[in-house]
Amino acid sequence: MLSGVILAGGANRRMNGELKALLPFEGKPLIVRQLDCMREICDELIVVTNDPQPYLNKVDRSVRIITDFFRGHGSLGGLHAALSLAKHASVWVVGCDMPFISNSAAQLLLQRKRDGFESVVPLVAGRVHPLHGIYDRACASHIGHLLQQGQTSVSALLNHIFWSELGDQFLHENGVDLRFVSQIKTLEDYQLMKHMDTQWK
Repeated sequence: MLSGVILAGGANRRMNGELKALLPFEGKPLIVRQLDCMREICDELIVVTNDPQPYLNKVDRSVRIITDFFRGHGSLGGLHAALSLAKHASVWVVGCDMPFISNSAAQLLLQRKRDGFESVVPLVAGRVHPLHGIYDRACASHIGHLLQQGQTSVSALLNHIFWSELGDQFLHENGVDLRFVSQIKTLEDYQLMKHMDTQWK
């Protein structure tokens, strides 16, 4: 049993004000593409955003749209809301700017979490990627304290929980395309990843 969460916050300052989650990708909004992927292994889907209106006519009614309890606290605030309201103990969390999320990677992360970790995140090219991680719902209590201290980054949570990474060699050996952690930060990234998408499948 797995909950899938998309964090759809952010000011999109480098995107000329366009919502990254709604950018067209392979003929559909990026967030719909992500939900289609997550739906294959998740029986609960959640979008976290403080402006639900743009998504109401884009996502299926089965998708829960929730808002932050702590507004203005970035991705960590969104993660807190998601973990607080998720139905299942294990929660797969991604950013809305990740076109190539991998349910195969998520399943491997979930398998490692069952060894007793509160979170498992990918380690690709020497960098930890907290977004595209699996988190235990109980982490919400840790996040509440961090938010009160003014923290906004999901990375801050890793200093306060029992977590493990899953390395890129292991992921690659198990058939995961390592582009799954790619994120759209700029319009240039978007154009590049649309081109990458033609080779993705």
